[in-house]
Amino acid sequence: MRKKISNPKRALQLARRQRVARSVAASVRPRLTVFRSARHIYAQLVDPVSGATLGSVSSRSKEIVAEGGGGNVDAAKKVGAAIAAVAREKQIEEGVFHRNGFLFHGRVKALAEAAREAGLRF
Repeated sequence: MRKKISNPKRALQLARRQRVARSVAASVRPRLTVFRSARHIYAQLVDPVSGATLGSVSSRSKEIVAEGGGGNVDAAKKVGAAIAAVAREKQIEEGVFHRNGFLFHGRVKALAEAAREAGLRF
């Protein structure tokens, strides 16, 4: 029996997160997982078999902060390009985009499009 969630927005977010996780879990390709906080955005490549992190980049990383980091769309584009570079280092060409329940809009969309432009396919 699941606990009832009194906040309707939180209930919708958790439902989206579970729905996305179900579709992503069926894949055997590495997944690009995104987390968006109020100030920053984080991306990591996760191995689907072992669950180990293959590489990660965030808007708090030194190379992103040096270019002018933050939590805006420009920082998300830089993070997307950087995570695609990490994927190239690990010889990963294809993956699955795990938006982690966040809507595909704004910073999440900018990160995904920048990763695609840098050569990562999902």
